[in-house]
Amino acid sequence: MNESMPTTPSQDALLRRQFFARGGLAMGSLAMAGMLQGNARGADAHRTTSGTPALANGFHLPQRAKRVIYLFQSGAPSQLDLLDYKPLLNERQGTELPDSVRGGQRLTGMSGNQSSLPLVGSPWKFSKHGNSGAEISELMPHLATVADDLCIVRSMHTEAINHGPGVTFLQTGSMFPGRPSMGAWVDYGLGQENEDLPSFVVMVTKNKSGQPLVSRLWGSGFLPSRHQGVRFRSGKDPVLYLNNPDGIDASSRRDVVTALEQLHQIKLGQTVDPLVQARIAQYELAYRMQASIPDATDLSDEPEHVFNQYGPDSKNPGTFAANCILARRLAERGVRFIQLYHQGWDHHGGLPKGLPRQCSETDQASAALVQDLKQRGMLKDTLVIWGGEFGRTNYCQGKLQPGNFGRDHHPRCFSVWMAGGGIKAGMTYGGTDEFGYNVTENPVHIHDLQATILHQLGIDHERLTYKYQGRQFRLTDVHGEVLHDVIA
Repeated sequence: MNESMPTTPSQDALLRRQFFARGGLAMGSLAMAGMLQGNARGADAHRTTSGTPALANGFHLPQRAKRVIYLFQSGAPSQLDLLDYKPLLNERQGTELPDSVRGGQRLTGMSGNQSSLPLVGSPWKFSKHGNSGAEISELMPHLATVADDLCIVRSMHTEAINHGPGVTFLQTGSMFPGRPSMGAWVDYGLGQENEDLPSFVVMVTKNKSGQPLVSRLWGSGFLPSRHQGVRFRSGKDPVLYLNNPDGIDASSRRDVVTALEQLHQIKLGQTVDPLVQARIAQYELAYRMQASIPDATDLSDEPEHVFNQYGPDSKNPGTFAANCILARRLAERGVRFIQLYHQGWDHHGGLPKGLPRQCSETDQASAALVQDLKQRGMLKDTLVIWGGEFGRTNYCQGKLQPGNFGRDHHPRCFSVWMAGGGIKAGMTYGGTDEFGYNVTENPVHIHDLQATILHQLGIDHERLTYKYQGRQFRLTDVHGEVLHDVIA
């Protein structure tokens, strides 16, 4: 406004409002830019061509694994009946769990009020397999054939005693909801390898019941939303809302995406908003996925011997076996973190019938995945992990009956196995006491497993951080030690 012209009080007020509005917007933009820059520094990150944060100079550490396939067995498989043989339990069948062994450990509300805690041994035989001599239950005959490719960890432990906190802890590094999932951290740290597919994919076996699986388990938490897992479903629409509506062809969809991007760019010109940037990236990825997803999820080009290898369920989309084949196909196409969830392992009762059924659904396909990756030369840089959120008790929940029993939750020790991805093959790591109740050798905490997974991917778990609510967060919080003893 010309200085020679006087202004009215109303004009003065308008100018003040404009000044503070524009000044506040500018300061807010600078603050947001500083926050984003700080987050990038915290993760040692720069921007890749796809717009995804990635570690500076490639990786913190030598990368041994390019991708992870996590076969998560939701509900907690009984390690005492599968991977951690304890003949003493059979010898002392029906006798009381000694107080000296329990050590005052808190129990769940499901067995904490029992007047008796009778020990129960496994009704299934264990045998040693391969050159490694790994002891594996007869319930997992297919896994036994790849014993020399496995690293069985028998000394896992956790603080969580119930499913919700237990699964959340394993998946996100915290028992409290709201943290980014492991796959989201990997995507945030390493970025996309294939710009036409998401870096983090989740599949849940269809028609299974058990403890609920909620989307926050593969969510992005406080990380940008583009890092959350994309769930693939069985059926004609593997990804919801991806296909074009009736009457919309590919050209029209491209026009819509282009127009939306132009609108978002206008918005970005007004304010620095990471949510707007995320929307642009998600619309673009969804458009590219319209071509890449049908190719990846169409198993019709798989030869018959592959289906035979994975078992009779493998031709039924949405089964664990079919999902294992799809996991391998996604790994071939550059998906970095593939998470399979299989429910139904929560055997508080009826374990003699329920556990064999679970094993029949998963054993052949799990072993076949290891074999298949190895045959294709991919196992060396693909880390495969199998296990649940905690273990099961050595005593019976409820009344021990002939031919029937159940096991309660047990956080003090449980077993997982890993294969490939630079992990030593043909070894058993850690140990538990003769009652299968406490870890006695090489304890492995949830955060140790997470730190080791990131380490194999070339990430230092202490340096992959994100600033949120005034402090730097990481997957392993302030804990975690890399298990160098199991690294080849």
